[in-house]
Amino acid sequence: MKFDNDLVAGKLRRWEKYLEDYKLPCWSEIPNIGLYMEQVIILLREYLDYLPPELKDEQMIITAATINNYVRTKIMPEPVKKKYYRVHIAYLVMICTMKQILPIAVISRIIPMDIPESEVERIYGNYSDRHRSTVQYFLKQIRLVAGPILDHAIIEESVKDTEDLITMCTIYAGFSKLMAEKLLLLDGKDLSNGGSIEIRKR
Repeated sequence: MKFDNDLVAGKLRRWEKYLEDYKLPCWSEIPNIGLYMEQVIILLREYLDYLPPELKDEQMIITAATINNYVRTKIMPEPVKKKYYRVHIAYLVMICTMKQILPIAVISRIIPMDIPESEVERIYGNYSDRHRSTVQYFLKQIRLVAGPILDHAIIEESVKDTEDLITMCTIYAGFSKLMAEKLLLLDGKDLSNGGSIEIRKR
């Protein structure tokens, strides 16, 4: 593949600048007035506006059918008289951001159904805080490894070019997904008193 390094650097810098200020809404910022489906979809697209425009339609598809499916399969609570409140939107924000990496079945273990709203608030608060700090960590890592592309300082781990950066990001995402799934396998397992858990070695 051939890339225009100036074009890549410009795009990355704009995205970098946007992510600097990006954060998910805190719990109190999510409306709790009862929104209809069309309003929820518009709101979610606004909240999750960090994807590059070229990828939004492909990766962040938010449709009424998708949301209805989450309700039908009990991944999130049912709307109240066809209206969605803060608790529903919090579920959807977490589901939509995690589903880029994890299967829905795995996500449902992280944010289970039938828990009190106060527990959803706690989980969402922790998630949005962690999302923000992880975005900042991600930006630091990109600045380090993409030095030659962004004209930042070059370190030993820096990538050589855009292809190298794509490869690194793909591998990193793969290992992050694997680690999350392996850690979820430990849920409810007790390794004390000689207990054991089977995790297939690769």
